[in-house]
Amino acid sequence: MKELLDEIARWQAAGRRVALARVVAVNGSGPRDPGAAMGVSEDGEVAGSVSGGCVEGAVVAEALEVLASGEPRLCTFGYSDDEAFSVGLTCGGIIRVFVEPLDQW
Repeated sequence: MKELLDEIARWQAAGRRVALARVVAVNGSGPRDPGAAMGVSEDGEVAGSVSGGCVEGAVVAEALEVLASGEPRLCTFGYSDDEAFSVGLTCGGIIRVFVEPLDQW
């Protein structure tokens, strides 16, 4: 977590906007526990992980949309969701990821 916070601070110090994605719920089998976090800079740099790789790309896309709109969102990825399956969430569970823009600390 310290590395994630350090990276977010570095991006913000450089004047870059940042979104934070956090796993807030897992139903069934999931790749990461609630609390797992990932930062995404406005130019697509990533630090941390919410899924160990299986839905990271989709979460980055959501984070960039959150930065564009300024509106946080709750994203759900699950095995029965065709989009989630296409990005690799094959563990059989459902994960919910909250993505929000971060103001300067």
